[in-house]
Amino acid sequence: MVEYFAHETAVIDKGCSIGKDTKIWHFSHIMTDCVIGEQCNIGQNVVVSPNVILGKNVKVQNNVSIYTGVICEDDVFLGPSMVFTNVINPRSAIKRQSEYKETIVKKGATIGANATIICGNTIGQFALIGAGAVVTKEVLPFALVVGNPSKQIGWVSEYGHTLNFDKEGNATCIESNQKYKLKNNTVIKL
Repeated sequence: MVEYFAHETAVIDKGCSIGKDTKIWHFSHIMTDCVIGEQCNIGQNVVVSPNVILGKNVKVQNNVSIYTGVICEDDVFLGPSMVFTNVINPRSAIKRQSEYKETIVKKGATIGANATIICGNTIGQFALIGAGAVVTKEVLPFALVVGNPSKQIGWVSEYGHTLNFDKEGNATCIESNQKYKLKNNTVIKL
């Protein structure tokens, strides 16, 4: 018995693992041997390439292509039309499938609309990538990055709110009242 929803226009290849209560919407293509966790939402016109891994509760907005080599942990948000790459120097006439680079998006991270993630990088847990950013290097956990190429401009809480650290390196999330500590350029949730 199928425990997920797929719109009648969605194409799901053989060999996929799709978790309970996941929804796959119009014109999306789920390719062979990918793993999609429980309670995910795959928007309209999304391609999930072979061997991609999506954790639980991953939200993929419309028009996103998730290429081989991408791993998204639980609770990741992929904004509309954001882009992953999987080869550093693609050429149409040269086959480079053996050169795919792994990109990992850690638990709770958000990637904004129209952002581009260059392959081979890790996006840290609960990081927030601003709309239109072009990520060319690793992103620290809880980091807020924007621009092209992206630059870190601050820190965010697990809830996505800007953290304003005092002189002692302490901050509190305005929504959750969760406390954070900044030490040696690392955010620690207390």
